[in-house]
Amino acid sequence: MEDTHSPVIRIRNLTMAYGQNVVMRDLTFDIHQGDIFIIMGGSGSGKSTLMRHLLGLEDPARGEIFYGAIDFTHSDLDGRNALLRRIGVMYQGGALFTSMTLGQNVALPLEEYTHLSSNQIRTNVAYKLGLVGLSGFEEYYPSEISGGMNKRAAIARAMALDPQFLFLDEPSAGLDPLTAARLDELLLELKQQLDCTLVIVTHELASIFAIGTDSVFLDTETKTIGAVGPPKYLRDHCPNPEIRSFLNPSEPQPQTI
Repeated sequence: MEDTHSPVIRIRNLTMAYGQNVVMRDLTFDIHQGDIFIIMGGSGSGKSTLMRHLLGLEDPARGEIFYGAIDFTHSDLDGRNALLRRIGVMYQGGALFTSMTLGQNVALPLEEYTHLSSNQIRTNVAYKLGLVGLSGFEEYYPSEISGGMNKRAAIARAMALDPQFLFLDEPSAGLDPLTAARLDELLLELKQQLDCTLVIVTHELASIFAIGTDSVFLDTETKTIGAVGPPKYLRDHCPNPEIRSFLNPSEPQPQTI
């Protein structure tokens, strides 16, 4: 059993840059087992860029990312690929393959990375779609279902390999408030059932407070971490008034001179 007090992901002195353009610098924070960890900040703060670095899709200008004792940043290709099989990803917008049915979308990782039989894959696909409330929708195409259902199907695909870590980029963006709230409830249920750690990029305050257990705030002004901690605590107690205002828009904005 994983020690819940030990971080399962450690980010150390991470600087993200495109050439000479620094996006964020000196990011140091931990993500613990069982967290629903929120990456938040204003537009252009580098939230999705940070997620891509955590997934190895982009290399840091400086610093390291550790998964447990594994130095992910300096791992060779085989080491990275082995670790990535423990990670499920829901990309922004869902990113389902539109020419494939929901069942085929969810089956794809199983076909690529396991030796399961066709019957075992079908059973697994039905189970994962059932977990997200889409039992019986295996033969539907993404164009035939709603936006909220597409998001849930994308989560089912992300869970196909029973990941230890589940990354989601703006999962409730574009959804109406009721559908977004139901998606939040689903994520809470999945965390309990799968005993996994969720890392979520979002700017949706309702979702942040409904499900976030810990968070990092990326500050566009200083280009580094503005605060780390549970979202509700930061909203109510963060000493930085701009972060409190971001998390509580009804609070008066700080005055600038």
